[in-house]
Amino acid sequence: MPLTATQISEAADALLAAEENREQIGLLSLKHPDMTLDDAYAIQAAQLEKKKRQHTIIGWKIGLTSKVMQEALGIDTPDSGVLYDYMRFDTDAVIPKGHFIQPRIEAEIAFVLKAPLGGEVTRDDVLAATDYVVPALEILDTRIVRKDARTGQPRIIVDTVSDNAANAGIVLGKEKHAPDAFDLRWVGSIVKKNGVVTATGLGAGVLDDPVTGLVWLARRMATYGQRIEAGQVVLSGSFIGPIECPSGSEIEADYGPFGKVTLRFD
Repeated sequence: MPLTATQISEAADALLAAEENREQIGLLSLKHPDMTLDDAYAIQAAQLEKKKRQHTIIGWKIGLTSKVMQEALGIDTPDSGVLYDYMRFDTDAVIPKGHFIQPRIEAEIAFVLKAPLGGEVTRDDVLAATDYVVPALEILDTRIVRKDARTGQPRIIVDTVSDNAANAGIVLGKEKHAPDAFDLRWVGSIVKKNGVVTATGLGAGVLDDPVTGLVWLARRMATYGQRIEAGQVVLSGSFIGPIECPSGSEIEADYGPFGKVTLRFD
């Protein structure tokens, strides 16, 4: 049975409070064992409606684009979340201690649009609507516990989607490129944490082509009456696994000729 409007609103309020107070809540999937992805996106949308009163939507994120991550969660589809103005940072940013709960980062390619994108779009439509692409880091955080302490049950896809696909921030590099200036499947990054290479990856790790993520997102959003607007940024999906970033972590993502993004957590 779908969650009621009251249950959706209560879950949204709990997640908003968790973000504000930096205190995690329990698994929604444990509280509501029958909840569906539609329920999870409804909880995400309820948060969006409340946040719009104070914040601007600057874009969207696509997550769980790699087969490894999908298989780990027992799903066969990516997920998506909302990017807000307060989530944006520039390269070389310093994150104050305690700003997030359990931050992690992922390396991605970000698309900035010059035209709206929605519905049954094609790869060519995505490229035509894109103003430029930039190297980026996504900051992940979890307002829902990763694992229930009593039962040992890990969070599942409905928890992650309800929690805005675990999104907490976006860090954009300075370098801007035409969407066809590089073969994005071969754009990769060497990611260092505290000076040590921790992960490497290529754009092809994202659904074989980062552009494919935007095709998926435009189609998914259309089913909920949404679209990607001109001027918005889209994180196309990570091609590395998430890297834990406790206090004191310094991150450098070197994309070679495509650019570089750095970040420090105080």
